[in-house]
Amino acid sequence: MDWGRWFRHVFATRAALRRAFPPSTLAAIEVAITESESTHSGEVRFAIEASLEPGEVWQGRTPRDRALEVFAGLGVWDTAANNGVLIYVLLADHDLEIVADRGFNGRVSAQEWAAICDAMQVRFRTGDFAGGAVESVRRVGEIVTRHFPLAPGERSPDELPNRPTIL
Repeated sequence: MDWGRWFRHVFATRAALRRAFPPSTLAAIEVAITESESTHSGEVRFAIEASLEPGEVWQGRTPRDRALEVFAGLGVWDTAANNGVLIYVLLADHDLEIVADRGFNGRVSAQEWAAICDAMQVRFRTGDFAGGAVESVRRVGEIVTRHFPLAPGERSPDELPNRPTIL
């Protein structure tokens, strides 16, 4: 049992989440997702969580496990072309996860997604949550556009909300 991790989750607050992601940052993320989706047929979701329940931490639940659950819960897997992508932030663990639907299997390596998370992590460490989040959405959008571009004159069906989700 990692007591440090457990205490971080117990004492993580929604207020800290609101300080890191105020309404202006959430609006900037939403704009970035909307702009990104104007170039591809994929769906990008952004979800932020302050902490896990202490019991989940005690049982060893990982941020990746939670990201997969959120991916399913938000219906990111339920797009027509199986091309949804979730960017998940777990503040208490200072962890970022990207979960991509099966339409990206064999097309995008785990290292490409990890590079985006690493770059976002660097920005977050300096307190630049807005810049890190918007940049990650932009970079995810570039990958989605490479594999699922819109044809000239085509519009994205926008199957999922663009507003970030606070869990």
